[in-house]
Amino acid sequence: MTSRPTQTGLIRAGLLPLLLLVSTLAACSSETPAPAATPAETATAPAPDTGTTPAAPAEAGEAPAADGSTPEAAGQAAANDNPVVPPQGPAPVLGTDYVEIAGGQPFAPAMGRIEVVEVFGYTCPHCAQFEPVFKAWKARQPADVVVVPLAAPFGGYWEPYARAFYAAESMNLLEKTHDAMFRAVHLERSLPTPPTVAKPEQIAAFYAKFGADAGQFAGAMNSFAVNARMKRVGQFLMRSGVDSTPSLVVNGKYRVTGGRSHEDQLRILDHLVAMERAAMERNAADSGAAAGSR
Repeated sequence: MTSRPTQTGLIRAGLLPLLLLVSTLAACSSETPAPAATPAETATAPAPDTGTTPAAPAEAGEAPAADGSTPEAAGQAAANDNPVVPPQGPAPVLGTDYVEIAGGQPFAPAMGRIEVVEVFGYTCPHCAQFEPVFKAWKARQPADVVVVPLAAPFGGYWEPYARAFYAAESMNLLEKTHDAMFRAVHLERSLPTPPTVAKPEQIAAFYAKFGADAGQFAGAMNSFAVNARMKRVGQFLMRSGVDSTPSLVVNGKYRVTGGRSHEDQLRILDHLVAMERAAMERNAADSGAAAGSR
């Protein structure tokens, strides 16, 4: 994992009160330049799925995308016929492998769906390594699991890339650019890397290669809609206790904190998803029984 940003970055993101996560994976401080990832670590980084599943309404100021969908819908997987597979390996241990989030709520509630939020940063080398592993996991998920990627607005060199993600999201550019952005930062080194803070025009020039108007994109990065999005994501991360990347949050209730490898993180995630699925099934059965007794 990439550890939380500097105190200045946390103040800008409103995340200063959070405690530092103790990671069992390799970590690099945001105060020092992030190491370059190898081609094998970044070549297959995925683009977030797109789909038409309804999502929670966007907050005031968050404009829908050009196709009328809300920003959350861009991260939601389309319905599929993937089977529900029981989790493998030992069950996770509360307090070691995961924590419960008191009063936690999903970022984008969707009826009957289990939300998995992936918090990442384009400048995070561990995120670049995690993406192809997570992409394979995501492709196996049944229709009741929805993945919502969120770029961490931690301030400093994190901020312009987070703004770029949400601007690209609003302009329906993620599918074409998500993989390429990881490659540009970690493999090609054609965009500024930590501790250098990328300028909006540098990032806009990158998106212009994929059909965006550079001036329009730079403006979108500092638009009211993206500002509102950044604020909302920052609030979700603060109440979920997220201060490092990559981080995984299940239905706003559980945050993965353990795992000796990225695959082991996903083993924990599988169990948490199964726990939430079972809880939803129990709640549905209880509701049905209560309705039948009236």
